[in-house]
Amino acid sequence: MAAAQPQAPALKIPRGRTRTGDIDYLVLSFAELDTEVDAWCARFEARGIVRGDRTLIMVRPGLPLIASVFALFRIGAVPVVMDPGMRLRSFLACVARTRPRALVGIPFALGVSRLFRRTFRSVTARVPASPALTARLAAPGAGAGLRKFGMADSAADELAAILFTSGSTGSPKGVRYEHGMFDAQVRLVRDAYGIAPGEVDLPLLPVFALFNPALGMVTVVPEIDPRRPAAVDPAKIVQAIRQEGVTNSFGSPTLWRIIADHCRTRGIGLPSLRRVLCAGAPVPAPLWADARSFLPNGRLHSPYGATEALPVSSISSDEVLAKQWSGPSPGHPARGSPIGRPLPGIDVKIIGISDGVISALADTREPGAGGIGEIIVRGPVVTREYDALPEATGRAKIAGPAGAVWHRMGDCGTLDPAGQLWFCGRVVERVETTAGPMYTEPCEQVFRQHPRAARCALIGLGERGRQVPALVAETVIRNRADADALARELGQRAREHPQTAAITRFYFRPRFPVDVRHNAKIHRLALAQWAARAKCFIFDPNE
Repeated sequence: MAAAQPQAPALKIPRGRTRTGDIDYLVLSFAELDTEVDAWCARFEARGIVRGDRTLIMVRPGLPLIASVFALFRIGAVPVVMDPGMRLRSFLACVARTRPRALVGIPFALGVSRLFRRTFRSVTARVPASPALTARLAAPGAGAGLRKFGMADSAADELAAILFTSGSTGSPKGVRYEHGMFDAQVRLVRDAYGIAPGEVDLPLLPVFALFNPALGMVTVVPEIDPRRPAAVDPAKIVQAIRQEGVTNSFGSPTLWRIIADHCRTRGIGLPSLRRVLCAGAPVPAPLWADARSFLPNGRLHSPYGATEALPVSSISSDEVLAKQWSGPSPGHPARGSPIGRPLPGIDVKIIGISDGVISALADTREPGAGGIGEIIVRGPVVTREYDALPEATGRAKIAGPAGAVWHRMGDCGTLDPAGQLWFCGRVVERVETTAGPMYTEPCEQVFRQHPRAARCALIGLGERGRQVPALVAETVIRNRADADALARELGQRAREHPQTAAITRFYFRPRFPVDVRHNAKIHRLALAQWAARAKCFIFDPNE
């Protein structure tokens, strides 16, 4: 892109406000970004970082993240990227397991590495990445006299990076990405959404900014704290979109619900946006409908995937609204959330749910037509293994014919006769009762239509196989009478649908525990532990 469109803007970094109230951006062209990458290469070379060296990235979103990662790609080193909001204990465990040889970090990160010397004992090279230094490297003329670094001749099956899962239903795990997988991802994302060079992206998840230079898109760095994305000020996001003519944005349903509410209450539209990619959790039915109002010239899309396999499928608001997949009604039970048809080159199967290891595809069975099972996938974007976790790899991967690797998504789902994939919840979060399994997404859809249960969670109480189903609603309870009344309303709603008729226990909590990456995935297993000692409100249909 630096050769094809050297003067085109590549990156816009907010640095304050102008006198008129506009966002003031530091703007780098693709040529300047390319020079910045060379500056990082020179610094890495001076610190002895060479091809194959695992390098932990602990820098600010935007220019430091993009330039340092692409510099490591350029010299053939291996960036290790973790969520900035990861808990310290999990973070230290991940560092110890990954054993990086180098660290690129802000001063705080460098201090952490020295405080926990034993955990960071594999690190022999530390590269500071202070904001002042980054700004100086990006200043006009800063690249004069810099050496031009050639691209390492990396093979398609060579380790490119280690990216960590969010750990929403377990401990974070390092996923080994090969260069060929990244190449396939770029092609699949570009072709699936028709992304063209010159478009403008506002990535609300920092790591997604790494796609943009390869796609030729301008990256507008959002004013958001990646450690607490749900605390975003929607006015700042809307201002950036309207001021810079943003055409593309990726973010969780939680973030886009906040932005959509801001737009609705103020009568604001976002006419420049062609597409919003909304992922990290199922898109609620009201958000699909509201997309028409704040995206007059665009569409809301929900790509489905995971760190280990992305993207797998995708669905747009046009398809959801045309099919009237708005949720359950009496006589029309919920099926889960539609997540689209598999993308080109991606194979999807539904297999019988098993909590154990499945070594070979021949050992699986498929449920009957329309039956719910576990989603498994294969294709060029499907990763082969976790880093230094052979047991986790064994639980998540299935060997297929001719060396194919199928990844177990850890999600329950079903395929309908038209080939539409439906998400029904996480495998580990299903509730196993004496009458059979209950799945989170179809059950929760029944209650989300109640204004005080728009965010709710199905949980299981007791031992698996004999669990008692219960529902937790995220709401503020005023008093005991209020709780009793709400439990009665939800209980009556439960009786209207066969898949929820057994739910008579209700819990209320003002805030749910959620994942650090998207602030969208609910920690249902943690809620079940909390419910074991919390006040329960029981609905009695005979009262």
